[in-house]
Amino acid sequence: MEKYELSEAKRRLSELVNRASRGERIGITRDGKLDAVIRPVAQEAGIEEVFARMGEVRKRSKKSKNVKVKEFDRRRP
Repeated sequence: MEKYELSEAKRRLSELVNRASRGERIGITRDGKLDAVIRPVAQEAGIEEVFARMGEVRKRSKKSKNVKVKEFDRRRP
């Protein structure tokens, strides 16, 4: 990821947004520390696509006899 100091990013904002829209991730630094990232917008998926992806994940996932979906949220810290 290429990084730019905030003042430079301000001057080149249009260029950086165009690059991000083509798939690049661009870091913005302030005082040498990464402060923000310009990235492409994630495309929204339709409900059919969401369920298709869930099916793919289920096929690849390791089966566990002791875990139920309803209990999943309660198990997380």
